[in-house]
Amino acid sequence: MDTGGFTPATLSALIALVRKHTGIAMTERKSVLLERRLRPRMQALQLGSYQAYLDKVEQDRAEVPHFIDLVTTNDTLFFRTPQVWDYVEKEFLPQWWQSHQGNKLKVWSAASSSGEELYSMAMLCEEFAAAQPGFSYQIHATDISQQILALARDGQYTGRSVERIQSTHPDWVKKYFRPSAGGLRVVDGLKKNVELAQHNLLTPLRPARQFDLVFLRNVLIYFDQDHQQTILNQARLSMAPHAIMIVGNPNRSLAETPPTSSTGR
Repeated sequence: MDTGGFTPATLSALIALVRKHTGIAMTERKSVLLERRLRPRMQALQLGSYQAYLDKVEQDRAEVPHFIDLVTTNDTLFFRTPQVWDYVEKEFLPQWWQSHQGNKLKVWSAASSSGEELYSMAMLCEEFAAAQPGFSYQIHATDISQQILALARDGQYTGRSVERIQSTHPDWVKKYFRPSAGGLRVVDGLKKNVELAQHNLLTPLRPARQFDLVFLRNVLIYFDQDHQQTILNQARLSMAPHAIMIVGNPNRSLAETPPTSSTGR
């Protein structure tokens, strides 16, 4: 198999290092992708080989966050998979409110990436609050990448993300975004009930919390079966007894309790 610019030994060591720091299960097929992502960082550090960079990651703890940012994938859109958001808007929120009036809705956007998911949820909650006086909510958003969390905090979007929400929710664009740097920026009011923090899904969430709704979407596919089960078990610890977990395909992932198998069924 072609391993790009890596020696077989270096590629094996890199794959093991990715798993060590993120839990993500990569294969040799990702060699070209990894090479492309690591090369600019190597040049910035003036390192002449991939092995030299891997040695730096192993020896310099300050480099680990940069490494994590390089090897993790972040690709999302506003209101990705419309069936999921139709369910949240038309079924989950009304049903939760009927049973929990007076309580604050607590949502966890795990693996929140650059923020499109958490702000999609915030917009739905704002619209629901406008129709239901007394409704309140808090969204806790986490990701392993500090770099991607910074983008989510900033809330500025361009490209496909902007095109998507302009086509699906043009009225909400006017309410919840402002033009900025050739794209759109989330208004500060949409951030008021949002908090962001770094978290590795393989570890317990600290401090411990009990959420009513957990988004764990489009991330389990990057892990092997054992780590998938670990992630699901950890997420279960952060769910209230009545909580809903949304994993992926809405036909398979909506349940009153978290899935018990590694595949989300």
